[in-house]
Amino acid sequence: MATFVLVHGGWVGGWCWKRVAARLRQAGHEVFTPTLTGLGERAHLLHEGIDLTTHIQDVVGVLQWEELVDVVLCGHSYGGMVITGVADTAPERLRTLVYLDAFLPADGQSLMDLVGPERAASFRDSARTKGAGFRVAPLPAEGFGVNRQDRAWIDRQCVDHPLRSLEQKLSLTGAWGKVPKRVYVYATGWTPSAFTQFYERVRHDPAWQTATVPCGHAVMVDMPQELTQMLMDAGQ
Repeated sequence: MATFVLVHGGWVGGWCWKRVAARLRQAGHEVFTPTLTGLGERAHLLHEGIDLTTHIQDVVGVLQWEELVDVVLCGHSYGGMVITGVADTAPERLRTLVYLDAFLPADGQSLMDLVGPERAASFRDSARTKGAGFRVAPLPAEGFGVNRQDRAWIDRQCVDHPLRSLEQKLSLTGAWGKVPKRVYVYATGWTPSAFTQFYERVRHDPAWQTATVPCGHAVMVDMPQELTQMLMDAGQ
């Protein structure tokens, strides 16, 4: 039995993992799908002060108070920013890091640095014009290549995302490199993808294992069975 902590991306919540979590639990594994502060069922907690550090602390708290060790920690999309900070804080609790079509930041980088100036400007404009200066409105599921059957569900469930968490630069000591195993999973079924750059960076690096999936960005929605197997393989 392995222990999985699955960290969602921007605008969504722990609910997005339900198909994968059910399959992992059915296979006998322990699974945690924390919802980051201000998102999902915790949307009522959204406030101007929430930043990337808040979300890192959310997940570190799960590791600490659930007394978890030897964990497979997976982050999707924005969740890659979060799990990198978590791994730098508590590498001794982790067995494997899985970046699922996710941002892979270096020290001193924010998500805004990684999406490019045009997309960063659109996020800030969304907060300024629609979100009281600190809330970024969700992007349509269609733009992420989500399958047609699930687009309405995803759009209905998404909520505003705290701007500061996208703007805060990540401060790393390098301790995250002590995690024994690192995996990058790249979704090839949607364009343009912001994540090609990260896959290309690591796919020839012997310190990384890489894989591709022929679906849109929301891999846990589009291909839950295949992702479940990938996660179990990563935990071995």
